[in-house]
Amino acid sequence: MDIKIRTATVEDAEKLLEIYAYYIKNTAVTFEYAVPSVEEFRERISHILEHYPYLVAENKDEIIGYSYAGRFHPRAAFGWDVEMTVYLNQKVRRAGVGRQLYALMEEVLREQGVVRAISLIVKPEDEYSDYNSIQFHEKMGYRYAGELKDCGYKFHRWYTLVYMDKQIGVTQENMVPVRDFATVREKFGL
Repeated sequence: MDIKIRTATVEDAEKLLEIYAYYIKNTAVTFEYAVPSVEEFRERISHILEHYPYLVAENKDEIIGYSYAGRFHPRAAFGWDVEMTVYLNQKVRRAGVGRQLYALMEEVLREQGVVRAISLIVKPEDEYSDYNSIQFHEKMGYRYAGELKDCGYKFHRWYTLVYMDKQIGVTQENMVPVRDFATVREKFGL
């Protein structure tokens, strides 16, 4: 595959939503029940891009996956932490697309001044969840940081969330605020 990674636009919403809809309908990977409207998805993309990267992977001009980061928690002390997200077209899973998206995402976030990347993963327990996400994050250098037992209800059963995290930036006294994505994206050709 000849993978090109670029910044998402609101015009990508329909194609991104096609990828995401699979996960809503068929997995416990997301705790969302209903597929959002294209308009709502456009708003989500726009909201993320106000501060953080939202990246799209393409192969021959076809969108095959996407990744974005968002603030982990609204309290001020969490200002250097982000929650990572990645979704791939089912045809390209295990082909290195997620790895490429995450690697570039981490570089951009590090340049912004982010210190910690966090991923919330449904604990593998049944046919709606599997070990792939945990294995992927382990290979990317994330470590187990804890779990919330029975915190999400979907498909008439309860799921546990596993927290995995990775330090991608430097901790120090007198931290400088995280810069917006718009201030660093040109450095990465995004």
